[in-house]
Amino acid sequence: MRRFLCAIAAAALAIGGLTACGEDAKPKIGVILPDSKSSPRWETADHKYLKAAFEKAGIDYDIQNAQNSKTDFQTIADQMITNGATVLMIVNLDSGTGKAVVSKARDQGVATIDYDRYTIGGKSDYYVSFDNVEVGKLQGQGLVDCLDAMHAKKPTIAELNGSATDNNATLFKQGYDSVLKPKYKSGEYKKGKDADQDVPDWDAKEAGTIFEQMMTDNDNKIDGVLAANDNLGHAAISVLDKNKLNGKVPVTGQDASVQGLQDILAGDQCMTVYKPVKQEADAAAKLAIDLFKGKKEHLKETVKDPDSGHKTPSILLQPQSITKKNVSDVVDDGYVDAKDLCTKDLAKACGTAGIG
Repeated sequence: MRRFLCAIAAAALAIGGLTACGEDAKPKIGVILPDSKSSPRWETADHKYLKAAFEKAGIDYDIQNAQNSKTDFQTIADQMITNGATVLMIVNLDSGTGKAVVSKARDQGVATIDYDRYTIGGKSDYYVSFDNVEVGKLQGQGLVDCLDAMHAKKPTIAELNGSATDNNATLFKQGYDSVLKPKYKSGEYKKGKDADQDVPDWDAKEAGTIFEQMMTDNDNKIDGVLAANDNLGHAAISVLDKNKLNGKVPVTGQDASVQGLQDILAGDQCMTVYKPVKQEADAAAKLAIDLFKGKKEHLKETVKDPDSGHKTPSILLQPQSITKKNVSDVVDDGYVDAKDLCTKDLAKACGTAGIG
């Protein structure tokens, strides 16, 4: 009943006096982002693009960031539902928290969208993300290409995986392991001692500590680093720098962050993966707006829940591998501003890369 009344209000904005949605009677789209620490993208890109899409459509919205607090995540969701959200889009902190929020929203008749991260067991109405296994494959192949370019012989590899509570991290690892495991099995590559570890909450400081211990355990003989995103990659680079090994040991990344791209231009990081966030945000926003207006999308693609087997209608976008040769693609796409990227120290590298 609550959702029905809210939907009427959304379709007829001139109607006043509806209070079934809480103190704020206007129906809206609610979005919960996870944090600002695991990746800068959530505030610098996703928030910006989603906000622009909703405002262009003239739809009321509420975008909040849980700042890595499970308690705040649930509190924000409760408040959004109480205050009129008829569509709830979430980037979960973990599947347990996400599932609780999705379940409560569904009980209240609120449509749900998993954004970027799939909520295992949640049974959200839709899922919008990138092909995250493909992201991992690009990372794995990127590391192989960089090692080949250096003519590395039986290199020792360290893997800095993302958070164990993030299903995306599981998918990334599935992707890069599909490239690296055959190398380990054949003896072409060697995995370092205790050098395959998850980084809790994608915390860069923790990643630095973990990688420093990996270096110690392997007598500083790590020849390649599969870092699951740019933040973790930069943490590894900082440790390599202290040992005067930065630029000599290829490091991967993901997110095409300003820091990650700067590390690539400086020669300290060999590649990153660009996920055109505007495409993802625009696709999710369109879906949310259609649901807000009472329209259901019939998507051909589905993602199967690994626990329940539930098939979630999905939109999966394609990522792009970025090296020094095509850093300009990210700038040309408007994802990163050349003014932020090209510091004085990197002016020459930016010119060589065609950025200016």
